[in-house]
Amino acid sequence: MKGLYCQLAESNEVIKFVFQDKESPRSVRDHYVKLQVKVCAFSPVNTKLLTELKLKKDFLPIGREVAGVVLEVGPKVRFFKPNDEVVGILPLDFEESGLSNTLLVHEHSLVTKPDKVSWVDAAGTIRDGLRAYMALHTHSHVSAGTTVLVMEGANPFGTIVIQLAHHRGAKVISTAGNLEDKQYLEGLRPTVGIRQPLVARAINLSDRKVDLVDSCLEETGGLGVNIVVDCGVQLYSKEDDPTVKQHLPHKHDILSLLAVASHWVTTEENLQLDPPDSRFLFHKGATISFLNEEVWQLSNMQQGSSTFHCIQLITPEYRCLDILKDVMEKLSSGIFRPQLDEPIPIYEATVAMEMVQKKQVRKKQVVQL
Repeated sequence: MKGLYCQLAESNEVIKFVFQDKESPRSVRDHYVKLQVKVCAFSPVNTKLLTELKLKKDFLPIGREVAGVVLEVGPKVRFFKPNDEVVGILPLDFEESGLSNTLLVHEHSLVTKPDKVSWVDAAGTIRDGLRAYMALHTHSHVSAGTTVLVMEGANPFGTIVIQLAHHRGAKVISTAGNLEDKQYLEGLRPTVGIRQPLVARAINLSDRKVDLVDSCLEETGGLGVNIVVDCGVQLYSKEDDPTVKQHLPHKHDILSLLAVASHWVTTEENLQLDPPDSRFLFHKGATISFLNEEVWQLSNMQQGSSTFHCIQLITPEYRCLDILKDVMEKLSSGIFRPQLDEPIPIYEATVAMEMVQKKQVRKKQVVQL
């Protein structure tokens, strides 16, 4: 049985993606189900995290967001039966590629796929939906009347965050890296309820006349933003680091636009704050949290580990399953509408994954088996 894997160099840089032959799944045991994969979605591989967890291998399996049909169930499986349609996220330490025809998956990694939801939509939304819930519910508390700033809202993750925030009654501001993304954001409308724009203001950061902080303060009457969800930030100025990504906001800009008692949810794992930055946050009573969707699985994998001992206190795996079920319900009702590319055939998977890893795609990439 073939699957897609990435081969790493010593520097943790992905050098190539290759198909490898693996043994077929063994007999179904205990809480496992045998899954026939219909669709697999791609996300970038966090090689640094895998190395820190000592999960680095010569060949890392690719494709952890899968949707398919249950073929067989183990003797202790409680939630599924043969022919059930399911979707889920494979564990970090999973041995096989999600691009395989059949997999043995623990039942706690899967939820039921609603009948109204297509295979492509299910696999293409499950991970971004989990991240959006973590950003707006686990790390912050979005509610009616709050103002949410979504950085780079035109990407697949940002689109889901916008839809969830608007559904909860929040006022949404979003940034765009170019005019095309700005027009996309301004055209977003809900499929249920009043057909008003999902984004109250789309800020085109490629326009040098536009200032992010001034725009946010103007939109909030000078009060600032209650919740910020970023896609990375600049830690240094262009003068200090010529390789800085200009489309990302500077950390000082984010700090300047925060409201009193606000929340900044960041995906920047190497965020560094100087003492004046911390003092600024203290004066505003604001908080910063780090968005890492893998934390649900780390709580189970790292029991007894000194590196991740604090993660044991996190809500257990069934809470993650509750979130995934709710993601599917909102997808079924039309609240979530993912930004997906056309499904690609399996023979184009290698090229597609290379582009995903280099972040050269605007839409979610899914492979239909």
